[in-house]
Amino acid sequence: MWRSRPTLPLMALFRKPEQKHSVAIAMTGVNLGDRLLYVGCTDPTLLAAIGSKVGLSGRVCGLVQNETDAARARRVAEKAGFLLDLDAPGIPTPFPFDDGAFNLIVVDNQEGLLSAMRPEERVSLLQQAYRTLMPRGRIVIIERAARGGLGALLRPAPSAPPDPHYQAAGGAIAALKAEGFRAARQLAERDGLSFFEGVR
Repeated sequence: MWRSRPTLPLMALFRKPEQKHSVAIAMTGVNLGDRLLYVGCTDPTLLAAIGSKVGLSGRVCGLVQNETDAARARRVAEKAGFLLDLDAPGIPTPFPFDDGAFNLIVVDNQEGLLSAMRPEERVSLLQQAYRTLMPRGRIVIIERAARGGLGALLRPAPSAPPDPHYQAAGGAIAALKAEGFRAARQLAERDGLSFFEGVR
């Protein structure tokens, strides 16, 4: 009897952003009404999936490194149907936001935004994240999971080389602890990504 081949891998190519990024949505814990700061824009569909969850009662602000990322972020926000308050390209310190302005900050470190910074720049960014989070607010850092063998060969290299001291010093967890974040830990490693959390 002839049987059709499974179609799940093919269908996975056509998943909506919410389906594709269901793990990331769960790890960030983003909710309706959240005040979200999204730092970086490696994957615009990830920004769309997370940003669209705050709804009309929430707020989404973004900080990106360059005009290309800014244009991508604006396009996906418009397509996903949420308002994005995007500052001029570049990630200034201090952040142009009030103390305690957000209850959730997501740092997209897939392309080395954080790990490729000089130590003093990384410290400054995380200090600003701490300042602009409300008490008990959360920061989630999303990084590419370390992979070896063929997976490492197929994965494109980050746009900037990582600071060799970042991983040697303990990576995201150590960086969060050093700036006063409580309960810093790795939440999960799924779909080629690692998720790290800290609490203000």
